[in-house]
Parts: sequence; C-alpha cells; structure tokens
Amino acid sequence: MAETYAAPLAPPMPGEATIADLLRSMRTHWRYIVIPTVLVFIAAIVFVNAVSPRYTGEAKLILQTAESYYTRPGQDRGGDQIPLIDEQAVASQVQVVMSRDIAREAIRRLELVGNPEFDPGVSEVGALRRIMMMLGAAKDPKVRAPEDRVLEKYYDALLVYPVGKSRIVSIEFRSKDADLSARAANTIAEIYLTQQEGAKKDLARSASNWLGSSIDALRTRVAEAEAKVEVFRARTGLLTGTGTNTLSAQQLSELSAQLSQARTAQSDAQAKAQLIRELIGQGRAFEIPDVANNELIRRLVEQRINLRAQLALELRTLMPQHPRIKELNAQLQDLEGQVRGAAERTARTLENDARIAGSRVQSVRSAIDEQKKVVVQANEDEVQLRALEREARTQREQLESYLTRYREAMARDAENAMPPDARIVSRAVVPQVPSFPKKLPIIAITTFAMLMLSAGAVVARELLGASAPRPVAPVFAPAYGPVPAEAAGVARGPGTMLAPGAAWPQAASGPAEIIAPAALGPDPRYDFRNLIERLEGIAVDDRARRLLVVGVDRGPEAADVGRGLALSLAMLGRAILVDIDPDETRSDEKGFTDLVAGEISFAEVIGREPGSRLHRIGAGSSTHQTLTAEPEALDVTLSALDKTYDWVVCVFRANVRTDLTRLFAPRMDAVVIASNLEPASQDLVRTYEDAQEAGAKDVMVAREQAAPEFGSEAA
Repeated sequence: MAETYAAPLAPPMPGEATIADLLRSMRTHWRYIVIPTVLVFIAAIVFVNAVSPRYTGEAKLILQTAESYYTRPGQDRGGDQIPLIDEQAVASQVQVVMSRDIAREAIRRLELVGNPEFDPGVSEVGALRRIMMMLGAAKDPKVRAPEDRVLEKYYDALLVYPVGKSRIVSIEFRSKDADLSARAANTIAEIYLTQQEGAKKDLARSASNWLGSSIDALRTRVAEAEAKVEVFRARTGLLTGTGTNTLSAQQLSELSAQLSQARTAQSDAQAKAQLIRELIGQGRAFEIPDVANNELIRRLVEQRINLRAQLALELRTLMPQHPRIKELNAQLQDLEGQVRGAAERTARTLENDARIAGSRVQSVRSAIDEQKKVVVQANEDEVQLRALEREARTQREQLESYLTRYREAMARDAENAMPPDARIVSRAVVPQVPSFPKKLPIIAITTFAMLMLSAGAVVARELLGASAPRPVAPVFAPAYGPVPAEAAGVARGPGTMLAPGAAWPQAASGPAEIIAPAALGPDPRYDFRNLIERLEGIAVDDRARRLLVVGVDRGPEAADVGRGLALSLAMLGRAILVDIDPDETRSDEKGFTDLVAGEISFAEVIGREPGSRLHRIGAGSSTHQTLTAEPEALDVTLSALDKTYDWVVCVFRANVRTDLTRLFAPRMDAVVIASNLEPASQDLVRTYEDAQEAGAKDVMVAREQAAPEFGSEAA
C-alpha cells in the first residue's frame, strides 16, 4: 500500500489586526481592563479623603505708573503722559515679588519660623534622614538659619504669575490654614508695595545727596569760568558798549557814520556851487535861493526895482542920451554888479564848504583805517573770549539744571511723595473651599486615565501580536492519483523547483500518494511557497529583487501567476507589479512606457491593488520602442523602484516579442515562465531557451496545482 504524506505547515505570514480584532481582544481580556480601573478608582477615593486639604488665598496687583503732574516737580502739564508697562516689565515685577528680600520679610511678619507646616526644624529628624545626613546626601535643618529653613516650603506654597496678557499680577499662597493663606497673600502684596515706595525714596535720596555734593563743586567752577571771562575782557580791551558790541566795534561804526555824513556834505556843497555859477552865467543870479534870501541883496533888488521904475518914468519925457537917463542906467548897472558879486561870494562860500567837507572825509577815512586794525586785533581776541564765555555759560546751565533736579529730589523725598507703580485691586479673603484635593475631578481623571491605559495595553498587545508570524493550520485537499517515482523524485537543488502545490516525498523510489495542501497565495490554483523560498535565496546587493513573469502563449497564465505572486510577496514586504504588454494590447492609460519616456512622474502612474498592500503600474500608452530605444532610461527607472520596494515583479502576457525578453531578462534576478503545457512542449522549450539565451540568471516554471507536477531544467 502506498504511503501517504501530509502537507507541512504553511510558512509564517504577517497579519494585520482589524478593528474587529481589537474589539474582540478587549472583550476577551476584559479583566485586564476592569480590575486595574476599579482598583485605581478605590485608591483615588481613599487618597482624596485621607490627604490633608490645602487652601489657597489670592491677592491681585495692577502694575501702573502712579506718578502725575503733582508728583513730578518741575514738569509741565503738557508732558503728563503715563508710560505704558509692557510684558517684559510685568514679568520682571513677578520675579521681584518672588525675591528673597520679600520672602524673608514675609516669613518674619507671618511668623512662619516655628510653624510645623513650613519649618522642618520643628519636627524630629527621622532615622532615614539621619542616615542620609551621615552619608552627606542631606543637610541637618537645624544647622541652617531659621528663615533659610522656611524658604523652601515658602516657595513651594507661593505662586506668582501674570494674568493673561494684562498688567494684573496674581499672588497665590497655599496652606493648610485657610486664614494663613489669605493673610500671607495680602502680606506679600503689601510688602511689595512698601518696598516699591522705599526703593523710589532711596533713589531720590541718593540722587539728592549726589546732586548736593556736585552743586558746590559746580558753583566754584562757574565762578572761576566767569572770572576768567572778565579778566580776559579787561586785558584785551574788549569792553562791551551799547548792546552786545564791543567799544572798538562801536567806534568803528560811529566813524563810518561820520564818513558818510562828511561825504554827503561835500557832495551837497559842490552841487550848490556849481548850480550858482551856472545861474550867474545865465544872468539869473536873483533866482538863487542863497542870494535871494540875503538881506543886502534884498535891499539892492528893491533899489533896482525903484531905479527901473524911475527910469521908465523918465524915458517918457527924456531921450536915452539924456544925462538923467544915463545916470539912472549907471546906477542900475551898479546894483546888478553888486548882486552878481554877492552871488559869486555865495558860490565861493559853498566851494570852501565843499573843500572843508573833503578834508573831513579824508581825516575820517584815515581814522577808520586805524580803527579797522584795532577791530581786527579785537576779533582775534574775541574768538578766545567767546570760548571762555561758552565754557562759563555751559557751567552755568549745568549748575541751574542740577539745582532744579536737586529741588525735585528733595521734594520727592517727602512723605507719600513717591507712590509705588502698583496697587492692590483685589485683596485675598479667607477661602471656604479647599483648592486641593478636588475630589470629583481627581477620581474621574485617574479612573479614566487607568481605563485608557489598560485598554491601550490590551490593544498594544494585540497589535504587537498581529505583526508577529502566524502559523496557518494545514488543510488537506483531495488526493490525486499515484505519481511515478520518476516524475516525483527529482533531486532538489539550485535552479530546480517543484510544481506549485507538490510536497517533497521521503523516498525517491516507489510510488507515493501525494496530498496537495491548500493554496497559500490569493489564487487557490497556485501555491507559491516553494517559489518564494527559492526567490528569497537569491543574493542581491542592497536593492529589490527583480522578477520577470512571462507567458508562453496568449493565455491568462502569466497575468494570474504574476498577480498572485506579487500579492504573496506584498504580504512579506513592499512589492510592486509592473505590466509590460506588447503594443497590440496597450491602452490609452499612462503607465510604465510613459514613465520610462519621462512624460509623467511615479506618483501619476503608481496605484494600489484593491484590498492589499500591493502597488501596481500599468503598461502605458507609448509604444515599446521607447523601452528598446532607451535602455539607460529603463535602468534608471528600475533603480528608482529598487530604492522604494523589496520586490519588483514585471509581467509579459506572452513571449511574442523576443526583443523585450532580451531587454528585460539580463536585468532581472529570476525569470518565471507561467504555463500549463507539457514539459516536452516545443513552445515551452523555446520560451525557456529564449530566456536563457537572453542572459537570465535563473529560470523556473510555474503551473496550476491541479496539473501534474514536473521539475524545470537547471538555470
């Protein structure tokens, strides 16, 4: 009777946990969720009832500039603008409130030294702490100063923070004593305000002391500078006249005015003398104002008029040659000669005045030239004088500024003259409800947190278990008829594989009844276990393993084997299926040929096989002439896929183009021929030989399980 062999267990395969698996696991392991949650719930109830309550007192300060026109002496009302306090200033004041100076004063006022809650030196030192003190890991609290012992607990209970983006600072103090928590918050706020006011007073007092000592020295320097000015002024003769001009400059100005007057008088006299002589030459001497206004000339003119009247009267009865007429004409000519002589004397007088004015001009000009020399020398001295005056003026202004600031500082040093830049807007009241523990929130949060942690642990265990290999139970298919030992007993070695679905017998002789196991891959007609084992043994250098699945005829075997093998490999790692069909079967959809041609990108052609992790690239719309014409572009494309995937499966539906086989076979790590033909079939043998001649590294044949198994030739 023939021996019967059971199929071995299927190889481990990775699985993925679904939502249903997670829910089923949580229902199965509900004890691991409920029990810890209940225990934590009970522990939370015990904790919130056993712990001592803590009360929190809260006081609030507002930071603002408290100065005004009345608290800033010497400032005008127009400058009464309150400067704003920015976020950095608020943060700085928070640190001031938490300073050690305020802490020590608060500890003293609140009498925290000796309070068992804050002073560790009150209670006895335990055995554990004594051991730590002996080892140097802890310090003896009684050795430290009393206030230093309290500081640590004080800062643990104190919380100071700005409220939002406002200028409000909140001061919180926690204590087991409700009255102490409120009193501590108010005390800390008051100490802060007092120190603020005291700091301003100290600053004003320090400024007044410094200004007082500086003013005396500055007064001496001002007196010395002003004395130097006066000594230099007297030594150089730079005495001040009317206004701000010096005497030399004022004298030069007066001489210039005199020169102008002399030139004006000279020009006036010369013009009048010239006019008189012109009128005398024209016989119009009586029209000259200076001649006409002369008393003597006025009487001569009156006599001339009388003589002319008498001459006219005599001419009515006497002839022109009459002695009387001649006498009157002689008298008339004598009068006219006297008038002409008076006019000439006036002209000579004016000419003399003009010469006198000219002499005056010359003398004044000489005096001006001399004065200019004096002024030039005075200007050189005046430069030094101005420098001395400028120095004295600077010292004087500085002295006046110091005096003004000194008076302001003295005014600020008065009582209540320096209000702090903050005020209390909310005083702490004695809290009635403890701030810790909040019983309901603590119980709810801890219980919910434990529930989530327990459920998360169960889910994590399920997910980690899902990623581990899972054995598949053997399933037995109906047995087939006996197979001759010659067909089943082929030696197993490199380049040889069993027909998919066959189990290796124990003996190479005698008939054996073989029971085919259930298919491992998605297609029940094929079993890819042996094939995958064979492919995993291929050695590659840090890249993907490349496979070429090619059919013998135009049947669906190549497409079925390629898809099933790619789906099985996708369960082991990252895999991609590339369709490479002849031109007569290509479509208008973009794919691998367009990718090699550089017309599209990887993201545009790579898709996912529905229901799996397998990626896929279609054949493409371009002709396969693109692949054969650009082998370098093909190498670049395959190298890019190598860096992303663990398996690259290329599929020819039929071996109808040997040029494509010769192009792809040497670039692949193995060639799988999908065919259900008999091993002696000429088409199968020709396809096998074409793959070998093309340079394939390893060639193997795959067929359906229902067909008789056979061994392939060695690669």
